[in-house]
Amino acid sequence: MTIREQMELREREYLSPFASLSESSRGRDVPEPQCDIRPVYQRDRDRILHSKSFRRLKDKTQVFLSPRGDHYRTRLTHVLEVSQNARTIAKALRLNEDLVEAIALGHDLGHTPFGHAGERMLDELCEGGFRHNIQSVRIVERLEKDGRGLNLTWEVRDGILNHKTSGAPSTLEGRIVRLSDKIAYINHDIDDAIRAHVMKEEDIPVDLREILGGSVRERLNTLIHDIITNSQDQNAIRMSEEVGAAMDELRRFMFQHVYTNPVAKGEENKAKALLERLFEYYMVHIDEISHTYLELLEEGEPRDRVICDYIAGMTDQFAVAKYNEIFVPKQWQVY
Repeated sequence: MTIREQMELREREYLSPFASLSESSRGRDVPEPQCDIRPVYQRDRDRILHSKSFRRLKDKTQVFLSPRGDHYRTRLTHVLEVSQNARTIAKALRLNEDLVEAIALGHDLGHTPFGHAGERMLDELCEGGFRHNIQSVRIVERLEKDGRGLNLTWEVRDGILNHKTSGAPSTLEGRIVRLSDKIAYINHDIDDAIRAHVMKEEDIPVDLREILGGSVRERLNTLIHDIITNSQDQNAIRMSEEVGAAMDELRRFMFQHVYTNPVAKGEENKAKALLERLFEYYMVHIDEISHTYLELLEEGEPRDRVICDYIAGMTDQFAVAKYNEIFVPKQWQVY
């Protein structure tokens, strides 16, 4: 019996009857030999972690564009916090931690430079629209590994595709990530907003603080415990009505007071204009994009989609550097 088979046996013996067993995966689009050490979801997690798209998340905006300080979240630290929250819940419910971690680490691979401002701009520019969750799946299926993709299992791709609030993941592990994403960004964005002097803890409505807690630590503790308590030994991932409603209200508060705040979002129009000019330039000078993307064009992909792929893969700094290289005279550039 291989090490992988021993691990699969332990899953059968220990995990909840509602867990997604590695040996029961619907598999990959391209069949391949099993690893003798790692079950399929662990392999997926490793493939995502070692991908170029994952490494680029360290230089992509979460909420604050070019913040002055070392401790603001980036898209990379966001996915790590989502993963940590999700694994805590999965472990307590005896669900598949490898599947949860793979989905969590991969769910934002398709995010653009400059956060949701970049996403909205590409959605306007690309004829077929642009959604970061769909782009994340496109990356793992089509764009990574020089066009070969990562060949991930169906369950991981389903969780990535459906991680947004409006999504409906097919596995309990995917549903954990969907909630953990919301829990993570609400709470770490509060922390960053307080650091940026956009708000104070006391600005959060009293009734929400009474239900959820008066600090990031207390809120995380409340939310994670609530999910575990209300989901144990059930074929569902749910929150209590009171705590779930309070979290949704806190999310609305953040949209009203932080996500549209000029301090956090004051530079967004500049970022969107930068991406728009890059898009227009590459529509005319498409031969200047990476050869990997030119191969997509040769295979029949629409020009605007290929250019969106190229721009969406940029980090904030690379997008600015390309803009300077193309549009700013060299003697004016600051090095």
